[in-house]
Amino acid sequence: MPDPTPDLSARPPAPVVPADPTPDLSADPAPPTGDEPGAPVGRDRLVRALTHPSRHQVVVAVLLAVVGFAAMTQVQAQSDDAAYAGYREQDLIDVLNGLTDTTQRAQREITRLEQAKADLQSSSEARQAALTEARKQADTLDILAGTVPVTGPGIRVTIDETDGAVSTDSLLDMIQELRGAGAEAMQFNGQVRVVASTSFEDGVGGIYVDDQLLEPPYVLDAIGEPTTLHGAMVFREGPIEQLEGDGATVTVDELPSLDIKSVATPEDTQFLQPVPPQ
Repeated sequence: MPDPTPDLSARPPAPVVPADPTPDLSADPAPPTGDEPGAPVGRDRLVRALTHPSRHQVVVAVLLAVVGFAAMTQVQAQSDDAAYAGYREQDLIDVLNGLTDTTQRAQREITRLEQAKADLQSSSEARQAALTEARKQADTLDILAGTVPVTGPGIRVTIDETDGAVSTDSLLDMIQELRGAGAEAMQFNGQVRVVASTSFEDGVGGIYVDDQLLEPPYVLDAIGEPTTLHGAMVFREGPIEQLEGDGATVTVDELPSLDIKSVATPEDTQFLQPVPPQ
């Protein structure tokens, strides 16, 4: 009787599936070992990263710098706070009082220096004003003393002897009238400066003015307000009538500008001594 159990050993062999010749591109390639030609080594990668940093590397570097600065600031602040951490309450009060006193002393010193500055400025301005006034007075005295040339408006009086000789009294009266009318400077014939000490003396062929012989016509230049000086010459029985009584012809011209270049030589004093300032 035949055996109903099938003979498994007689089963035909399974078909063999051929391998797929297409490579699997999804798998990552093996990293270079460094021995392959053209493969970058570690030093080259480091140089490339330092010389050509990527955007992400720059951002990371900036963040690290900010974090480092914040850490240093925090450490410094903690160090400052730690300096007073061990102080008692009374010690802290003493420190505060000391700082307050130092501030007050500094403020007082600032106030003192500002006051000294203001005093110096005021003193300098007062000194400058005094110097300006002194120079002005010195200039006025020099003009009155006749030691400097001057210029300005005034009159020119020309006296020509026609029927007689001019007397020294008539010339002196004319000088006094002009000085009373505000003449600030006068000169005769462009040679002799007329000052308070000027002397007149009759001479042969003329008149001596401060020991200088002047011959007619006599020309007197006087600086001052022209109209006022002219009026001092023409009033009734004034200098013009007196000079014409001596036989002279008198002409008065008002001029917008006169130059008085002659100067007087001051006399040397023998007994005068300046008074020291009080």
